[in-house]
Amino acid sequence: MGTILHRMGDGSIIETNAKEIMADLVEGSEDAAERGRISPLEKEEYDYLLDIFCLPHKFISVEPGNEVILTYDAATLKIRRVGVHVDRIAALQIYEKLMGADTMELAHVDYSFKPVKPIAKFEQPILEQALLGTHIPLFYGAQPNLGLYSQPDGPFPNPAELMPMGKIAEAQESYEASAEHLTRDIVYTSRLMIESGADGINLDTTGSAGDADFLATLLAAEQIRAKYPDICIEIGMSGEFVLGMHSELSYQGQRLAGMYPHEQVKLAEAAGATIFGPVCNTNTSQSAAWNLARAATFIKACCEVAQIPIHANMGMGVGGVTVADQPPVDVVSRSSAGMTTICRLDGL
Repeated sequence: MGTILHRMGDGSIIETNAKEIMADLVEGSEDAAERGRISPLEKEEYDYLLDIFCLPHKFISVEPGNEVILTYDAATLKIRRVGVHVDRIAALQIYEKLMGADTMELAHVDYSFKPVKPIAKFEQPILEQALLGTHIPLFYGAQPNLGLYSQPDGPFPNPAELMPMGKIAEAQESYEASAEHLTRDIVYTSRLMIESGADGINLDTTGSAGDADFLATLLAAEQIRAKYPDICIEIGMSGEFVLGMHSELSYQGQRLAGMYPHEQVKLAEAAGATIFGPVCNTNTSQSAAWNLARAATFIKACCEVAQIPIHANMGMGVGGVTVADQPPVDVVSRSSAGMTTICRLDGL
């Protein structure tokens, strides 16, 4: 049995063989199936993933005709991170005209709605100029990031300090107050961007601060949809399940804590989202095959119940991609091809 060069979830190279890869694929899928109470992958899907991991090529892709939309969150910031020092409008043009992006978003370096709200008026003319210099759909994006509303950064008591003292009710009240303010900030900022011509709003990394974060995003999406019935609203998650930081919050009668992608998408639909970005987090101590099979299992179940397009989050530390600031192309391409083919995604 020949040796195959493979990677761990942290990107490090290992030597393995087809038998070990298959074992990892099955184990990763069954882990997701047990946690999410969903079905594991089928034999032909395991065989397909094994085949792409055994290929010696550095880069692989899907068959012609199976391509999907490619988009980028906060790309105007990431291009500077790798040393390309251009302004945000030029960055959008590079992604569109040189890298073939299908949609893009304008974003501020303080990539959260709370710090963007005070400067939203200054973001409007930049967005308008960016729209004049590009052709593809252009979103405005930011994170809900509920954590910014807790002291010392925000006005409300910090739940992380209250809970260890046994002040559970006080911590829950703080989460609820923060969520109310976050909802208002998202709606206010989104309104200005939509009125300046944005083709959509991207609510990125939703749920990073738990169920109150997710609730605020859903309520904001609901209000944006009511005011702008034709606007595109994308909700992208931060993790594979919703952390129960408050633990008792619900939306339309559904408890939010502990929800997995196939459950999250139904609430996103109900709130008025037009695109949903599910997430599966990468385990650095497991192989790339284990992580991809696990991610595909979660996202496949999400796609099977979804009534809106699914654009899976694929990148540093999610979607079967290794945890590295610049993930290796061999893993990115295999994860993208595997997820697109098995889950029948609408976009990445």
